[in-house]
Amino acid sequence: MAEENELEMDGGGKSKKMMIIIIAVVVLLAGGGGAFFFLSGGEEVTEEQMNAELASGDGELASGEQMVSESGEAKLGTAIYVPMPRPFRFNVPGAARDRFVEIRAQLLVRGSNNEEEAKKHIPLIESTLLNVFSQSNADDLATSAGKTSLKQLALVEVQKEMTDLSGDKVIEKVLFTGFVMQ
Repeated sequence: MAEENELEMDGGGKSKKMMIIIIAVVVLLAGGGGAFFFLSGGEEVTEEQMNAELASGDGELASGEQMVSESGEAKLGTAIYVPMPRPFRFNVPGAARDRFVEIRAQLLVRGSNNEEEAKKHIPLIESTLLNVFSQSNADDLATSAGKTSLKQLALVEVQKEMTDLSGDKVIEKVLFTGFVMQ
């Protein structure tokens, strides 16, 4: 009788293991199929369709350069990020004590013409940014709103300098890629 119970237990245990394995495989296949369905739901666009779209005067070239439409309105090109070669390091006054700040920045420009223009004038842009950054206050830089307003002020000043120099704003955004305050 004890031998019969052992045989039933062994057979029952194997069938439970097999059932668990089958259920796990079904769940994995269903999950994979669902992921494939939801992630690959976009339409594929052929090269002919893309060329027809560009030929219809949509405004943007395949290379991402700026193109002027018939109405004279410039369309945006591809976003290009121009890194500043060095981080900005400076001291700012605070209520309790002065703080040391290091900011790493990149500039968002559109199209390779603006990229070349920004790269050509990196020293002027660095000087302008350092001037703006060093006028800030440690108490303001400790808040998210203070950092955002510093970015906006930096953008306005850089665009003003670039407009005076080249007649165009060139820079679309000033981005902080690193911010340390000690």
